[in-house]
Amino acid sequence: MAATKICALDELEVNQAVKVEIDGVAIALVRDAAGDVFAIGDTCTHGDISLSEGFVEGQTLECWAHGSMFSLTTGKPLSLPAYDPVPVYNVELIDGFVFVDPSVTVAV
Repeated sequence: MAATKICALDELEVNQAVKVEIDGVAIALVRDAAGDVFAIGDTCTHGDISLSEGFVEGQTLECWAHGSMFSLTTGKPLSLPAYDPVPVYNVELIDGFVFVDPSVTVAV
């Protein structure tokens, strides 16, 4: 599968998560304060909760329901109650646009 064009980089608000779905894969897309863009699995591994409804703090995304914080770079939970990581997807910035391929996860 090829990377899918999601949006213009300018459309992503800093320190906000947005849910996108590509071929049935729910992804939380985040632009942090440094301007870096991350794509992680949108479903909290502790419960069936959308992570994109949570809070961005530095390079983490916190689940609003139970407070588990997930690393945007590794997908690993940094706090309980979650203990399983979420997938991290490769993000490409091309000519000011954000592309994500849900079939390619980043090995960390």
